Amino acid sequence: MESVPVHCPACGRDHAYLAPVYPCPCGTRIAPPVLPGGAVEPITHHAWNDDWVTVRCLTCGRHDQWPRPELCCPCGAVLRIPVRRASESASGAAAGAPPSHIPMPRTAAAPRPAFRPMTIRTGRDAVTAAALYLGWLGYRNVVQPAERPSSRIDLRATGLIAQVDSTTRPTTLRDVECLWLNGLNASVTAVLFSLAGYARDARERADGLAVPLFVMDLTGTPQPVNSPADELLSTGA
Repeated sequence: MESVPVHCPACGRDHAYLAPVYPCPCGTRIAPPVLPGGAVEPITHHAWNDDWVTVRCLTCGRHDQWPRPELCCPCGAVLRIPVRRASESASGAAAGAPPSHIPMPRTAAAPRPAFRPMTIRTGRDAVTAAALYLGWLGYRNVVQPAERPSSRIDLRATGLIAQVDSTTRPTTLRDVECLWLNGLNASVTAVLFSLAGYARDARERADGLAVPLFVMDLTGTPQPVNSPADELLSTGA
């Protein structure tokens, strides 16, 4: 991928900008289609909904949302880089609906024995129950940090991070997006467990980002609530 020239309107500096590359679930590495010669917009404050851009994978046709390209100029200005719309990034092809979710490869042993849950009485019990479930799915080296880190990651395993929301409110859109970003940065699968379920917009975003969502009851038995979770349950780790 070639860099594009970017002119800072605040100080007049010229930069060569190269858009970041992200992995599509089909395996293709894609980048937001930067618009050469487009007007650069200085950012004075961040709005969560403005920080994402829809990108179409030219290999499988899938539409996903990725962080909107930005450039930090040495003068202190933060510049938003213009990009083409997803419908314009396919060389004139019409952008249709996203294809169905691409299954993950099966590596877990089959058949699995029945899952043996543990009763949940505390938030720590919920994390332990989720850890047992991930181990049952086939993930190796599932560990819990002694204290919850600022990233709110409750569990780590080979190729995976997980968050367990044991509060009494539905898990929010921001929770889903923050967990997904942590998984993206670490190049691992991100999985979310919740005792109170999920807000509607959180479920919709998780479907678009292919984040498996599970809901747990006090018996400690997770249940899948979206297609990525169904596939994870069927295929294993």
